[in-house]
Amino acid sequence: MRRRDVLKAGAGAGLGLVAGCAGNGGETTTTTPSTTTTATDPYAGELHVATYQPFVDAPSVSPGSWIKEQFEKQYPKATLKWLTPQSELNYFVQRKQAGVGVDADVYVGLNADDLVRVDQELGGDDLFEPIDAGALDNEGHVRDELRFDPKNRAIPFDTGYISLVYNEKKVSNPQTFETLAKPEYASKLLAQNAQTSDSGQAFLLWTIATLGEENYLDYWKRLVDNGARLLDSWSAAYSAYLKERPMVVSYSTDQVYAHRYDQPLAEHQVGFLNDQGYANPEGMARFADTDTPELATAFVDFMLSKEVQSKIPVLNVAFPATDWAEPPESFSKYAHRPPETVTHSYDELKGNLDQWVEQWARQVASN
Repeated sequence: MRRRDVLKAGAGAGLGLVAGCAGNGGETTTTTPSTTTTATDPYAGELHVATYQPFVDAPSVSPGSWIKEQFEKQYPKATLKWLTPQSELNYFVQRKQAGVGVDADVYVGLNADDLVRVDQELGGDDLFEPIDAGALDNEGHVRDELRFDPKNRAIPFDTGYISLVYNEKKVSNPQTFETLAKPEYASKLLAQNAQTSDSGQAFLLWTIATLGEENYLDYWKRLVDNGARLLDSWSAAYSAYLKERPMVVSYSTDQVYAHRYDQPLAEHQVGFLNDQGYANPEGMARFADTDTPELATAFVDFMLSKEVQSKIPVLNVAFPATDWAEPPESFSKYAHRPPETVTHSYDELKGNLDQWVEQWARQVASN
C-alpha cells in the first residue's frame, strides 16, 4: 500500500519534467518511450506503465519486479517498462496541459482524490479513458464498495484502511473519536498533515465522513488542544511513534509488517475508531493517448487476475480489490478489516475536497 508522502497541491504547480523508468532491478534512468506495437499483433511491443516509485523499488516490499516478470510470461511478445516520474501523476497532467504527448499507456496507483484533482485541472480534456464494458474478463470480481470512478476510467486493484496503531503496553484503545479527544489521551496521538500526506488527508476525510462537515473543525481543534502532534509525512509520524508516543494514524495492515520483522505485536495493535476504517483504494487507468489500447487493457485485466490479486497482499501489503483473491495465511491472520468501511465517493469529493483541506489547514496546520 502506498504510504508515500506527496504534496497534494494543484496538479500543475512546481512539477519536474523527467520521467524515471525502473526495471527489475529498480534502477532509475531517464527515458523517452517509443511506440513499438505491431500492426499484426496488438499484444506485442512495449507497454509503458507509470506508477509511484515505491511500487517498483521500495526497500521492504515492492510488487513491480514480480508483476513485470509475470506479465511478460503471459504476454511473451510484450515488454513492460515502468515509469516513475518524480511528481507522479502531476507529471502527466502538466504534459497534457502543455499539449505534449503523454508518454505512458497505463497509470497504477491513483486514488479518488487524485482523480478529482486531475479532472479539475484538465476540465473536459480527459487524461484517462473508460475501458469498454466486456473488455475486461476479470472486472466482475472487483468489490463494488471499492469502486470510486463513476466513469469507470479508474479500476481498483487494492486498498488500505486508515486506522489507529497503538502500543497496548502504554495506552489502551480509545475505540471512539470522542474518547480520543479526552484528557486521558492528552499528548498521546501522532497524525499527519492533510496537506502533505496521503494518510493525513485520509484521516481528515474520515473525521468528516463520521462526524459531519459541520463538526469536523471543532473536533480537530479539540484534538490539537489535547496535544495531538502533526508531522508532514507518514514515515516521520511512524518513526516518532516507535520512539516518542504510543499512538499513530496508520494502516490496519501494520501487524503484517510487525510479524514479518519479528516485532512485538503488543506494540502494534490496530484500533478502529467507532468500529470503522477509512478505505483508500488504489486504482489503475488507461491513458486516453495510449497507442497500445489492447495491450494496456490486457495489463489492467492481468492486474485483476486471481494470481496477481492473491500476490498483492504479500508484495504491496494491501488488501486485494477482488472477491476471488486468496491471500496467504500470514496476511489474513495479521491484516485487519474494519467492521465498517467508510470512504468518500468521487462525487462527494468533487467540489469539496480543496475547501475541506484549506479550512482544516487554516485552523489546524497553521497553528
